[in-house]
Amino acid sequence: MIEHAQNINNAIVTMDVALPGVVWGWMITLNMWAKSIGTGVILVGAYLLARYSKNEGDLKGLKNVIPIISFIFLHIFLLFTLLDLHQPFRMWHIFFHPHFTSAITVGAWIATALTGVIVLMTYFVLFKKETGELYDKLMIAATVLAIPVTLYTAVIMGQSSARELWQTPAELIQMALAAFMMGAAVLVFFSDRWSAEAKRDLGIILAASTFLSFTIYMGEYFLSWKLAEAEATMAYIHAGGEYNSMFWAGQIIGFVAPFVLAFMATRNANGAMLKLAAVLAIIGLYMAKHVWLIIPQLLPLS
Repeated sequence: MIEHAQNINNAIVTMDVALPGVVWGWMITLNMWAKSIGTGVILVGAYLLARYSKNEGDLKGLKNVIPIISFIFLHIFLLFTLLDLHQPFRMWHIFFHPHFTSAITVGAWIATALTGVIVLMTYFVLFKKETGELYDKLMIAATVLAIPVTLYTAVIMGQSSARELWQTPAELIQMALAAFMMGAAVLVFFSDRWSAEAKRDLGIILAASTFLSFTIYMGEYFLSWKLAEAEATMAYIHAGGEYNSMFWAGQIIGFVAPFVLAFMATRNANGAMLKLAAVLAIIGLYMAKHVWLIIPQLLPLS
């Protein structure tokens, strides 16, 4: 944080000071959660459309659902990004005076481009009833843009000073898995008229993403001793720490239970069980992300 800046003979004097307490709170958690849904629906939807391109009747209504859901949640993501800024009315500087060495600037440009594509897709779906060749070209563009949008937050977290728990490689994987997890979970509720094979694919994606997410969290939980600050941070979870209950609730509700339920639903073709897995995944991911966002900020930096 810049506490003071002034021009002296064209020089800029700055002073960095530590910020006490939690700076990134529930707004950032909601930001990441909504972004995972907005981009995940695109990524999972693109996979299903490619897989069933020869028989789109297996995915009735999917082309209409993708842009509408993505439109809603991308705007929630952008809204809370803007509200969390200390100077939200200066956000236009990102576009008129950009510094592309900043992950925030690059992410803002790409997110804006993705939102523009989704707005066009939503317009064609709602008002033109167009889901043909033009829609398919826009879908390709949306898929390409959704990948960096869902990943760039991990880069921002990895660049944070003295936050050793947020390691960019692991966070990149977690962001990608969260997108696939949320995309599959949300689309489950629109799959009633889909073929059994398409529903099975959703179950597999949900089960695989929750299992891999849980595995990574457990790896970081039990191996945090390799980094002194990460070990101190994890003390808020270990041995009944302040966030112990929320951490394990998030892991069980968000990953373990959905994995078991999605796996069983896939084997038994049980739609109700798959929807329950989806609900738990959506709720549990928010809890898991919130704990992982908060606890590194509780550790004093001095």
